[in-house]
Amino acid sequence: MKDRALQALVKLALEPEWEARFEPNSYGFRPGRSCQDSIEAIFGSIYLKPKYVLDADISKCFDRINQEALLRKLNTFPTIRRQVRAWLKAGVMDGKQLFPTSEGTPQGGVISPLLANIALHGMEERIKQFAETIDLKDYRGRQQGKRDKRTSLSLIRYADDFVILHEDLTVIQRCRNIISEWLHGMGLELKPSKTRLAHTHIKYEQEQPGFDFLGFNIRQFPAGKYSSSKSTKGKILGFKTIITPSKQKQKVHYDQIASVIEAHKAAPQASLISHLNPIIRGWANYYATVVSKVAYSDIDDLTYQKLSAWAKRRHPKKSREWVSKRYWQSIGGDNWVFATKKEGSTPLRLLNHADTPIVRHVKVKGESSPYDGNLVYWSSRMGNNPEMPNRISKLLKKQKGKCTHCEMFFREDDVMEVDHIIPKSKGGKDEYKNIQLLHRHCHDTKTANDGSPGTKSGCNSAEPKPTRKLEKVADKWVMRYA
Repeated sequence: MKDRALQALVKLALEPEWEARFEPNSYGFRPGRSCQDSIEAIFGSIYLKPKYVLDADISKCFDRINQEALLRKLNTFPTIRRQVRAWLKAGVMDGKQLFPTSEGTPQGGVISPLLANIALHGMEERIKQFAETIDLKDYRGRQQGKRDKRTSLSLIRYADDFVILHEDLTVIQRCRNIISEWLHGMGLELKPSKTRLAHTHIKYEQEQPGFDFLGFNIRQFPAGKYSSSKSTKGKILGFKTIITPSKQKQKVHYDQIASVIEAHKAAPQASLISHLNPIIRGWANYYATVVSKVAYSDIDDLTYQKLSAWAKRRHPKKSREWVSKRYWQSIGGDNWVFATKKEGSTPLRLLNHADTPIVRHVKVKGESSPYDGNLVYWSSRMGNNPEMPNRISKLLKKQKGKCTHCEMFFREDDVMEVDHIIPKSKGGKDEYKNIQLLHRHCHDTKTANDGSPGTKSGCNSAEPKPTRKLEKVADKWVMRYA
């Protein structure tokens, strides 16, 4: 316990420095970044142009990192360096026997993911340096500048999984060799069984169009005039980028649901529902940012068939209609809800995948980190920030960074105030559902109009009421400069 606490302390010391240095398209094991951010980065790279992709995985990344190369790259204070070296060289216990660790990072250690990210830091920049040397011409036949060349080649990494995207196959093949050489310096290598070349839109050799990454399937489908994606100039591209849950992950998820149902053959219905709901909720929320409605409906149909067989097995001598009325209820207009019967109380119901709303994920800003001082941005995204009061952070996340009165985004230097939606003088309670975050001037306006004591509507305000002419001038100015 003491060792894990010490690792957490060293992590707190090193993380802010490295978060300021990490590359923009590195997403794994970093605060404020998620799998959905990496998927949005891939979408942003390919939605206007089909590309070849190198889908790669590093073989035994945590086990084979060159420790001396990692310590050189860490380049920190002697005390921390000695402590990190001690953790790397500590060895592992198998039974009562101690085995030395001459390579790799400590498995399961608090600091291990950060050390792995430090070891892999520089991959994207190495690819961008190569991008400056490629032959890339515009529609006029002119050689493009370095900035455009760097933008054309993308490396998106989540922990030890990464993809490289470019429209030219020879560039992707060259990147594979460059990355292999770069990894060799850290004692690592690509895993051949999980490294493949593919194309997002067309069939390449024996590989089908598209690829799987972090449980998502990314593919571009041919599309007609009305469903096709369009370029920034309105040109019809002839394809549409669709991201869905991968077939493999759908099967794994359904198998998990089926195994839970099989394990509860003799259990009460409430017990079965309580075990299934967390599984369904977690999986559905993970894929709620992509095109998942069809996958949700398919799994719901299969789940219903499995539950129908489960119910029939429990009552083999009863009719199907009796069994249906026993286990399926009518709730909120839906006549087929797998739920318990409870007189006088809310029934326990099974969640449906298809009830999960699909909401597009907003990708994190490229080089931003929770330690960069942008308190409003990170409180709005994460709902917490060590330098922001907890109440303010939660309200920023709830309101998605907007003032509920003027519906404008809060800026870093704005003065924000907590307001009671129903004033306490009128019986409003001091609870989250009755408070909101407003600009100071919006708070003054709202308070002046809600009849609170000491305001204009309470006949205690000395502030003159603006004339209609001044209001028109103000509205015109706002419309001009908004």
